[in-house]
Amino acid sequence: MSYYKIDDLEQYFKHYKKSVREPRKFWDKIADENFTWYQKWDKVVEFDMQTADVKWFLNAKVNITKNCIDRHLAKRGEKTAIIFEPNNPKEEARHITYNELYEQVSKWANVLREQGVKKGDRVCIYLPMIPELAFAVLACARIGAVHSVIFAGFSASAVSTRVNDLESKVIITADGGYRGSKSIDLKGIIDEALEKTPSVEKVFVVKRTNSEITMKPGRDQWIQPLLDDALNNNVAEIMDAEDPLFILYTSGSTGKPKGMLHTTAGYMVYSAYTFKNIFQYEENDVYWCTADIGWITGHSYILYGPLLNGATTVIFEGVPSYPDFGRFWEVIDKHKVSQFYTSPTAIRSLAKENSEWVDKYKLTSLKVLASVGEPINEEAWHWYNDHVGKKKAPIADTWWQTETGGIMISPIPFVTPTKPTYATLPLPGVQPVLMDEKRNEIEGNQVVGSLCIKFPWPGMARTIWGDHQRFVDTYFSTFPGKYFTGDGALRDEVGYYRITGRVDDVVIVSGHNLGTAPIEDAINEHPAVAESAIVGFPHAVKGNALYGFIILKEFGETRDRDNLSNEINQFISSHIGPIAKLDKIQFVSGLPKTRSGKIMRRILRKIAEGDFSNFGDTSTLLNPEIVDEIKNGKL
Repeated sequence: MSYYKIDDLEQYFKHYKKSVREPRKFWDKIADENFTWYQKWDKVVEFDMQTADVKWFLNAKVNITKNCIDRHLAKRGEKTAIIFEPNNPKEEARHITYNELYEQVSKWANVLREQGVKKGDRVCIYLPMIPELAFAVLACARIGAVHSVIFAGFSASAVSTRVNDLESKVIITADGGYRGSKSIDLKGIIDEALEKTPSVEKVFVVKRTNSEITMKPGRDQWIQPLLDDALNNNVAEIMDAEDPLFILYTSGSTGKPKGMLHTTAGYMVYSAYTFKNIFQYEENDVYWCTADIGWITGHSYILYGPLLNGATTVIFEGVPSYPDFGRFWEVIDKHKVSQFYTSPTAIRSLAKENSEWVDKYKLTSLKVLASVGEPINEEAWHWYNDHVGKKKAPIADTWWQTETGGIMISPIPFVTPTKPTYATLPLPGVQPVLMDEKRNEIEGNQVVGSLCIKFPWPGMARTIWGDHQRFVDTYFSTFPGKYFTGDGALRDEVGYYRITGRVDDVVIVSGHNLGTAPIEDAINEHPAVAESAIVGFPHAVKGNALYGFIILKEFGETRDRDNLSNEINQFISSHIGPIAKLDKIQFVSGLPKTRSGKIMRRILRKIAEGDFSNFGDTSTLLNPEIVDEIKNGKL
């Protein structure tokens, strides 16, 4: 019996029990039977969950791109690996075979090596959703450079923060990018970012929009002439199982963004295994995840997971509303997409449009639907099921994180009975527990608690780049010996899990984890602002939106409040990016604070939600009168 593919519920329970009872044997068999290794491991796993020291497949030697590309060439060389669907539907889609992918990645790898990029160097990639983004990522992995993709919607300030944290010498970007009807000046953003990045020596530029840009002599080069001169074959670097593969930043509730470091072998095994099972991928399927490769979803389920399985994966440059609200459905019919993975935000935004936009398309190729980024609410779940899946394609409501590397809790289509709003059951190898406030494990069903994982899994991040103590403090100190997800969850009468939301100061907006602290820092730089506090509140489309309570330096500030609100959102946009803008701003004379100076955010959350029923114990507040003042109106 292969452990790699789960076909029915009985098999799931067999696999799951085996993975909990004998996790080493379970992962040993999966890794041994399904991947190409230069050298096998001496030991499957070694860990200390107190110190967050975890190693998988010790002393094994491997290269993830040999498993993504090279090993498929004999049987699948002429099979399409990547379908590139451009922003403009009038621009022709591009089909890239595994042979072509090998040649392109080899050329990119050779160029990077010739330009002095070595194993262990950090390479920052700031590109739109074009094939070159895939080539750049895989080329880094091929030569052992550590890729760090920065979402191409981030501001110059956000880019420079990440580049400086990594001390990156090399940036790969483009002249510009397309997003719906807009053209984005990516090179201009990079130029501004690099004014504050002393480590950067070289910038390689991809031509996409043919826009006028400034090239700095000695630093900036067009990459195409270099690729034209490069050889189209390349010998992959032999990597240790625990060598870094990539660093991807995620928002923290305090301080700067956290650079989550993922290593090679464990991530490879886990992303491949979860892709195969969650999407029930078969040889001739066409798979499409609508995420951006700048997020972990794009890493694991646009590039690595699909390519490790020899799949055909779609890279989509556009947005769901351009040129009209039928764009997703048009692409599904055009490319005969079998598996479709998108966010609840996208589903909700399309569901509020006229159903004719979706109903006029056949969508008969769809076999599996999935959602990612946040729990999908029941109304959106039913719309997705009825209008997109036609009640024939099961929905996998997937729960996982940047830190986990791959999907952790999710229905397996055609295997696990689904239940709206529930992520259902953990995947084999994942051991979730619910913890109470006294750090005790909560037994049984129909319970609520803090969601933790009590045994390591191969895909987990190994550290925060440059700050292992912060990694320990953030994820392993709240419940010692366990990984704390930061989420609350309930377990129903049959053991299904439902994620109830963040328990810290991170808000999930349109599937993006946004730490409130960096946004507050940006707001507080506005010359009129004295202090601010950000909380999330439910939003019909985004899932959550951001509500800002802002104290002005002169509370009687006479400037037009609407203009001031716009200025504050511009500050946020320039410091972090448009995704972090506030939907609501309330100017206040004070904030509810404890005597130690801590803002009591639970009160602000209830006010933002319009729930004034019970603010709980306010006896520790230094200024209890402020609660009524804030509640009673936008001053």
